[in-house]
Amino acid sequence: MARKLSGRVVVATHNPGKLRELRELLSPYGVEAVSAGELNLPEPEETGTTFAENARIKARAAAQAAQLPAFADDSGLTVEVLGGAPGIHSARLAGPDKDFARTMRVIEEKLAAAGAMKPEQRRAAFVSALALAWPDGHEEQFEGRVDGTLVWPPRGTQGFGYDPMFLPDGHARTFGEMSAEEKHGLPPRGKGLSHRARAFLALAAACLQ
Repeated sequence: MARKLSGRVVVATHNPGKLRELRELLSPYGVEAVSAGELNLPEPEETGTTFAENARIKARAAAQAAQLPAFADDSGLTVEVLGGAPGIHSARLAGPDKDFARTMRVIEEKLAAAGAMKPEQRRAAFVSALALAWPDGHEEQFEGRVDGTLVWPPRGTQGFGYDPMFLPDGHARTFGEMSAEEKHGLPPRGKGLSHRARAFLALAAACLQ
């Protein structure tokens, strides 16, 4: 049986957009979230080869450093015609200045070079791996995924990262055109659409009251 989470938890991220989404997801459960950035915790080197491995690395490091349960997400965009890239390098590709406008142009240039101009050639998915780690070494792991198509030019100014160029299946608007509640709001207010929301729903069913 999965271990229940309560009280205070460290969100193992220095990314303000990701922290905002995770805080919004955790708040209905009465869990107080403090970020690794707010605690001045060092960022561990992400040496994993999968989203799940990197999520575990971040959660373990934060749990040990803060001596509190820690919650980490590793997520990114995978593009079929690019062999799954940028994948685990999605955030790093944007560089230290997090210039995703430039990074989206790079992805579009790669798609054009591959001749991927039709929607069916531009299939992609957002994947989120969530890890929970406790100071005593106990861990829980969950994953969520949402499939879609990449559009150009980018549309919308909501969300963060690659959201403005990602059109989820069954929808007419990109993640960048959706409100926070539309994108990752949980039932009954939202539909738990995003990859992070889907992973969180699995985590909540197992580990939250």
